[in-house]
Amino acid sequence: MSATKPLWLVIHVLLFVYWLGADLGVYYSSRFVVRPDLSKETRAITAKIMDAIDLSPRVCLVLIFPSGVSLMAADPKGVSWLSAPLVIAAWVFALAWLYMVVTQYRTHAKSKFLTNLDYTIRYTMIVGLIGVGLYTVFATEPFGVTTNPKWLGGKVILYGIAIAGGLGIRFAIKPFAPAFGKMMKDGSTPEVESVITRSMARAIPYVWLIWIAVTCAAILGIWKPGAHLS
Repeated sequence: MSATKPLWLVIHVLLFVYWLGADLGVYYSSRFVVRPDLSKETRAITAKIMDAIDLSPRVCLVLIFPSGVSLMAADPKGVSWLSAPLVIAAWVFALAWLYMVVTQYRTHAKSKFLTNLDYTIRYTMIVGLIGVGLYTVFATEPFGVTTNPKWLGGKVILYGIAIAGGLGIRFAIKPFAPAFGKMMKDGSTPEVESVITRSMARAIPYVWLIWIAVTCAAILGIWKPGAHLS
């Protein structure tokens, strides 16, 4: 499978680029959505643009996982037991999760069942990724790998942290949609604008957390500090 490694590497990098780049677009658009000096029409259009761009990081967050598994399987110095069936299973799981994520995005999370299932998957991924990452960091030869893949353990931990940051954003902006809808229907009031502004402000630390985690994961993936690859 080593011949496919360059392909998976390109896919992995592109997912990183579209994840972080689109996140920057969402963040920049949000600065105009919260401005009470702009007209309702302008803010509504900006909110639609922000919402459309936001689909990209959601997709990339999911697909980073199976692309990473494929990249590890394609590496001749990777985990020996990471076989084709396990890679296929990772893709089946990710594509099913992605279908659910896109469905929730298009229906504005109307299904409580899918919402709860998505939360369950994310919480499980956070615990699992951080657990596996910590084991990889502290074990001498984790999963039988002899190349000292502590960098990979750190990268896996950072992926789990990025997923946790996404959940933090969800909880932070929960009051935004009802307040923004009220503003569009009844007009701007200090109370409504306060809710809109505060909900967006609470999300900013989690946005920075994701940016830092994804950027550091990319640095570890390129630098591979301490790895014995020769």
